[in-house]
Amino acid sequence: MGEFMKYNEEIESLQVELLKMQTHVKNKGLRIALIFEGRDAAGKGGTLKRITEHLNPRGARVVALEKPSDREKTQWYFQRYVAHLPAAGEIVLFDRSWYNRAMVEPVMGYCTDEQHKRFLKYAPQFEQLLVKSGIKLFKFYFSVSKKEQGNRFKSRETDPLKQYKLSPVDKQAQELWDQYSIRKFEMLNSTNRTLTPWTIIRSDDKKKARINCIKNILSNVDYDRKISKKHLEFDSEIVISGIDEIKIMEDNLLNPELLPG
Repeated sequence: MGEFMKYNEEIESLQVELLKMQTHVKNKGLRIALIFEGRDAAGKGGTLKRITEHLNPRGARVVALEKPSDREKTQWYFQRYVAHLPAAGEIVLFDRSWYNRAMVEPVMGYCTDEQHKRFLKYAPQFEQLLVKSGIKLFKFYFSVSKKEQGNRFKSRETDPLKQYKLSPVDKQAQELWDQYSIRKFEMLNSTNRTLTPWTIIRSDDKKKARINCIKNILSNVDYDRKISKKHLEFDSEIVISGIDEIKIMEDNLLNPELLPG
């Protein structure tokens, strides 16, 4: 009970800070885009819920696009995402993003090898244009272990409030674990750039993942009446830089069972 109370208090304190940040974003006409990626059941949705719970919906929205329509399939790949990018004073959170083409699509056969290669080549250029236009871009990858993912899938099967989250793709995620690991490595290697780096969030512990992700966001945005840096220090065991994750994966490529999710 004590741990639960402590968690709630910390989340509420951070949500107050998020509101301060949103006020600053609105007043200064800033544009913030946050990408949330990761395997199925990695904890993205729960984190998004805590981030947006008390934000003013007029200036903050979650974008979770359905699979592309027949018309959208004929467009430039990034086109349907461009329409959702933030205007002045807005915060946009992508619950999955253009990075569908980096992991899910190639693993499940939804794109060709050529389309996948082109994506990895042009995504950094696309993101560089966004950042140079003035958008502050965050890229989070939620990293869950195979065992914990399996446990969460079982929970979804038995919990009527979570069954809507189950999809055919989920059911194959465990079987295709190693293929997803390969695509994750390729994605990080190709798209982790100095201007647009990845931040990895270890998410086997959902509560720690949420708290540390929010702290990372707040630490990287200047805003008025901000609490002390001490209160925004995040756990280096939970928050990992993209370059460090690449090194960890390089060291374990011959031992797939040791690769982080």
